[in-house]
Amino acid sequence: MPGVHPYVFMNYTGDRRSILTLAHELGHALHGSMAQPLGYFNAGTPLTTAETASVFGEALTFKQLLALEDDPKRRLDLLSGQLEDAIATTFRQIAMNRFENLAHNERRDRGELAPDRLGELWMECQTALFGDSVGTEGYDTWWSYIPHFMGTPGYVYAYAYGYLFALAIFRSYQREGDAIVGPYLDLLRAGGSKSPEDLARMVGLDLTDPSIWASGIEAMADDLDEAEALAAEIGLG
Repeated sequence: MPGVHPYVFMNYTGDRRSILTLAHELGHALHGSMAQPLGYFNAGTPLTTAETASVFGEALTFKQLLALEDDPKRRLDLLSGQLEDAIATTFRQIAMNRFENLAHNERRDRGELAPDRLGELWMECQTALFGDSVGTEGYDTWWSYIPHFMGTPGYVYAYAYGYLFALAIFRSYQREGDAIVGPYLDLLRAGGSKSPEDLARMVGLDLTDPSIWASGIEAMADDLDEAEALAAEIGLG
């Protein structure tokens, strides 16, 4: 909002999640503050790029926390928490988006859907996500607790998109260092005044190139590799 200073309201307890949540929310504040001069209609970001500064700041803070921790068990704890959050923000959101897609398309083709049928579609997508890793008995009604499905259909797609997009920029920063800082800050200053495609070009990314999304997945894969190595080192693997 033009002329309004950003504020972050949160409960802070000093644990890993609080530190990373603060970094995440401060990223939103930074993004809003830098784009504020564009005015009401251009400063606000679309859902697909709204998480750019927040996820970038969170990733940067996480790497610093990891660099400061030498104890293998504590490093594994940090990595496990990060991986759980990454899975929830990407794979789980994609599974939920696929449920939405199935439900809306079947509604268009066949008419109103009974709750039992919605449960079947939900379980189809959740089973594809979880496989046999967890039990899903009694989970068929859990689609009903996601407010986004009713209030903002399609919203969950933006979580996965935005998370992987921001990680791709962070990977560029890891490779290029200070060279990417200027273009990245220009992207934040652009707010919602440009299309996602144009915003991506500002930091050297092409949204039509699948390697963008692969880059985000690779960032998670690196954390998983280290977590597995640590688990083996301390006798948990």
